[in-house]
Amino acid sequence: MSKVAVLDIKGIEKENIDLSDVFEGRVNTDVIHQAIVMYQASLRQGNASTKERAFVSGGGKKPHRQKGTGRARAGSSRSPLWHGGGVVFGPHPRDFGYTLPKKIKKAALLESLKAKLNDNNFYCVDDFTDSLSKTKEFAEILKNLKLSGRILAVLDGCDESITRVSRNIPRLSLMRSQDVNAYDILKNKNILVTKTALKNLTDRIKK
Repeated sequence: MSKVAVLDIKGIEKENIDLSDVFEGRVNTDVIHQAIVMYQASLRQGNASTKERAFVSGGGKKPHRQKGTGRARAGSSRSPLWHGGGVVFGPHPRDFGYTLPKKIKKAALLESLKAKLNDNNFYCVDDFTDSLSKTKEFAEILKNLKLSGRILAVLDGCDESITRVSRNIPRLSLMRSQDVNAYDILKNKNILVTKTALKNLTDRIKK
């Protein structure tokens, strides 16, 4: 499926855009997997931390004399062998993030859009040139388009009022076409783009 229907704000189809030169062929799930693992790794906080024996307070005094007690030698009560002592090879704050080549990230964006298109969860609308004053006006547009669940809206070329009136719509995320990645596409059920945003996305992929 390489044709995208362009809808108006009432959900009526106005035209079709042929994207066979971009979205043709099967979905490459391998490249999507590589990108998603990379994006999720960068979201990990990595702030788990433990104290080694040098950082546990106390333990400055030798617990007991070296010889004559029948017990093992001990120089500090903060040894990892003791209760309340340090931790051996415990976790420390770290950054789990890493990068992939730009070509792989670009390919993952293409394949994720292709997957949404094949699943009929990709919607294209005309640019919203009219100013909207209330949230319910934008909610009515979403209702006409029969959109439900988590929605990612890429509304390049629209009136500036769209950002304000869409702010309180539950489960709706608003992003720019230059900031969208494969993880953003796949974590939302439906993708809503304007004609301008669709052109910007295809230009990103073709570069």
